Amino acid sequence: MPTRRSKYTPGGYKLRVRTSKAGKGLFTEEDIPKGVCIVEYIGKPISEEKALRDEGKYYFELSPQRTIDGNIKENIARYINHSCAGNCEATGPRGRIFIFSRKRIKAGEELTYDYGKDYFDRHIKPKGCRCEKCAGTAANKNGRSARAKRA
Repeated sequence: MPTRRSKYTPGGYKLRVRTSKAGKGLFTEEDIPKGVCIVEYIGKPISEEKALRDEGKYYFELSPQRTIDGNIKENIARYINHSCAGNCEATGPRGRIFIFSRKRIKAGEELTYDYGKDYFDRHIKPKGCRCEKCAGTAANKNGRSARAKRA
């Protein structure tokens, strides 16, 4: 009898870090269907005090008391850039974060998701959003044009 896979099991898709509009980005080398788990966002747990003090760019808040620092070599998901209209979303059970496709993603496309209002306001808004949706619009200079979703 075949074993049942959890919906939170990453699909083993071929992904590659390449240059993107925002620096480095994570791209797929094969088509990814809608609604599948692509990769897990992993990192080292850090204290609430450190998270509040340092405000690192790779920090991912799992709960008000639990944050991970995703700036580790093994975490390829840290290269997924922000987009106000991303093709992925971050979700997960029991203190883990998984990246799922929101739509069919074609080979060669960059993986993106909405980082959420807090991160956007702190790190992206001051420099202007460079996502495909905002590039060249008034929202690029004056803030975001899409409503934030909490990851």
